[in-house]
Amino acid sequence: MKRENEYMFKSRVRFSESDHHQQITLPGIINYFQDCSTFQSEALGVGVEACMERGRGWVLSSWQVEVDRYPKFGETVAVRTWACGFQGLYGYRNFCLEDEEGRMAAYAFSVWVYMDMKKGRPIKVDEEEVRRYGYGEPLAMDYASRKIALPKETKAGTPFPVRRYHIDTNEHVNNCQYVQMAQEILPDPEGIFKMRAEYKKSAVYGDMIYPEYAKEEDREVASLCDEAGKPYALVEFKRR
Repeated sequence: MKRENEYMFKSRVRFSESDHHQQITLPGIINYFQDCSTFQSEALGVGVEACMERGRGWVLSSWQVEVDRYPKFGETVAVRTWACGFQGLYGYRNFCLEDEEGRMAAYAFSVWVYMDMKKGRPIKVDEEEVRRYGYGEPLAMDYASRKIALPKETKAGTPFPVRRYHIDTNEHVNNCQYVQMAQEILPDPEGIFKMRAEYKKSAVYGDMIYPEYAKEEDREVASLCDEAGKPYALVEFKRR
């Protein structure tokens, strides 16, 4: 079902996006969602180059991703996204990944902050961008807080540097790369069906990441921190 002001593209799950079970990975799903929103921005004339010229841009504040099942290698999927609201400095966006029968395999909610990239500070969303994106009805899902509570006790992991392949067009670590880093910290990276990520500050090439891990009753949390222990990102995972 097409939603108002929705953007959609179809694809096949590639071998390069699949794990050893021949299923798309969680980062593969997140990259599809990220690509879909970027394609919409390009189609509306507010894409990467336009944002660079204007010194404006959207920075991801949080993800909430829910997976019903991981599509298999070779499956045809439809990826959909639409803005579902704007308020002050923020933009809200839904995503869904559907199989050939139109059943949702995964879906998501994200919060974005509109930034003056030259001054490095949030500003009120430009009304022209609101007009171009429009917005549609929010997806029916259980919306969690964009804030992730820090566990009381964590276990320190082995520090590692930010590599060049972690960096995106904004010259900082791409949001999906944080999720991949966080999954590597988990004792078992498989079986994840719920993920939330809260982005605190941007890591850049050459920074060191000091990971911390904690497991509580119904969740696992990976903290990706700087040398002083302040998080770049917090990522929460839940299993069935």
